[in-house]
Amino acid sequence: MMTGSPEGSMVYVAVGATDLRKSINGLALLVEEQFELNLFGGSLFAFCNRRRDLVKILYWDGSGFCLWMKRLC
Repeated sequence: MMTGSPEGSMVYVAVGATDLRKSINGLALLVEEQFELNLFGGSLFAFCNRRRDLVKILYWDGSGFCLWMKRLC
């Protein structure tokens, strides 16, 4: 369950596979450099792996980054 995300937040979903060995720093770099989006605007950024059985969501909560991960069945 994600808590603390403001209502009306934009959710950006990366199209295609992302190397999910990346953690907060690597995913944040993708958002800033490749997608040219603001990490600190309250948006959520979702990434999935090639097999589509793992999802990571990156979010800035105002005091630090949150990284949620879910393994799908």
